[in-house]
Amino acid sequence: MTTNDQYYINLIIEGDTNAFSVLVERYKDLVFTLTLKILKNREEAEEVAQDTFVKAYKSLSKFKGDSKFSTWIYKIAYNTSLDRLKKNKKYINDVAIDEFTEHQVKTIDNALDKLEDKEREQTIQECIALLPNEDSFLLTLYYFEELSLEEISKTMGIKTNNVKVKLFRSRKKLATILKQQLEPELIEYYERESR
Repeated sequence: MTTNDQYYINLIIEGDTNAFSVLVERYKDLVFTLTLKILKNREEAEEVAQDTFVKAYKSLSKFKGDSKFSTWIYKIAYNTSLDRLKKNKKYINDVAIDEFTEHQVKTIDNALDKLEDKEREQTIQECIALLPNEDSFLLTLYYFEELSLEEISKTMGIKTNNVKVKLFRSRKKLATILKQQLEPELIEYYERESR
């Protein structure tokens, strides 16, 4: 896939503008998902996703190929989304967090493992949507795109260690929300079982 991306990038640089539609088609859903995680507004996310591809197209000659094309375009999507946020001056309130220990985070991960895959993914997606923008973006890359810490570090332009810290904090916030969402369901489940 990555070498395949490079093939199309070379075609575009050589003047075949139609080849760009292949890359747009390949990454548009993901870019939109990521912009939506940050902006939390469909119209704005669509605009920013389009801006992302326009920027990527214009600066394609700067793409060195030292990271994957996907990492590069996610970074553009991330920065473009942040610029839009600054422009809108929309600051979303942070979720109130109880201090979660690593053990509690693991316990919630285990509870999630017991849910059916589809149900689990939907529960995580819904809870991630409730998080502040950066956490939402970070967890999407981590859980759904399964990017490595290095790739996330390149995408967000921060050191790998910083990614670890942010990821742990984001997972604690997610754990708080999941606990609120899952507990009623689990309690209901145990009540049904004990009848």
